[in-house]
Amino acid sequence: MAAKFLGQFLLERGTITSPQLLAALDAQRASNPLLGELAVHHGMLSEAQARRINERQRAEDRRFGDIAQDMGLLDGAQLDVLLAAQKSARKLFGEILVEQGTLTRDQLEVELAAHRQDLDEANHALALGIAGHPLGETVTSAIRVCNRLFPRLLGSQCQAAGIADAAALAACDVTAHVRIDAAQPILIGLGCSRSTLQATACALLSITPEQCDDELAVDALGELVNVLMGYVVRDTLPDDASYRAHPPTTTLSAADVVATGTTLALSMNTQHGGFVLIVG
Repeated sequence: MAAKFLGQFLLERGTITSPQLLAALDAQRASNPLLGELAVHHGMLSEAQARRINERQRAEDRRFGDIAQDMGLLDGAQLDVLLAAQKSARKLFGEILVEQGTLTRDQLEVELAAHRQDLDEANHALALGIAGHPLGETVTSAIRVCNRLFPRLLGSQCQAAGIADAAALAACDVTAHVRIDAAQPILIGLGCSRSTLQATACALLSITPEQCDDELAVDALGELVNVLMGYVVRDTLPDDASYRAHPPTTTLSAADVVATGTTLALSMNTQHGGFVLIVG
């Protein structure tokens, strides 16, 4: 049992087709631009200013608007206009399917009820898998960080799907992990397929697939893991804790990283593809 986004759930049930899923996802992304994109569109920020704010977000667990105000790039009135525009344009995935004629309103209600039940069962199974595990607190922190981090840096929601099995580990073409030495050592890793790697790198670096070669994509995954580790350290270690961070490495496979010690690997869903999150 694994938690799934509504689109993936409907696809696997045969309720919608792959082209219908992609069309709805494209419409949803268009209806929910990031705040920085809106600010550039409205002429309130330049692209360079928006990038500067995004770069600070990688180091600070704060909202785009709060950082922009602190930097003196947006005022409160401008931020209110952007937030209102973002809220009014945002559309739910199910509503888009109805608008596009893929589902009727009655069909959507039936599918939403089935999806909620599926999510409840999957989340219960995940909670049982984490409960009592020696890394439970760190794993929970890492999941929460991913939930906050991915929408801000990658423009994608992130969802813990369940405990990763051997097949999920084997499906990872590239894995990056970071380790810190401390009284409570921590390891954080992310593994994914080549296609997910490129999509994630393009989103993180705001570049096109033509601009993203394999080396750059792998570097981007290492950067993402580094940022993730920084948030997990802040959430789990005492403020006065002493630790030494190692640079990201991609020399081990996901299965090898899991085998390095006490670890817990989770399957994670994003709109760029699936990940395996490894916590040790």
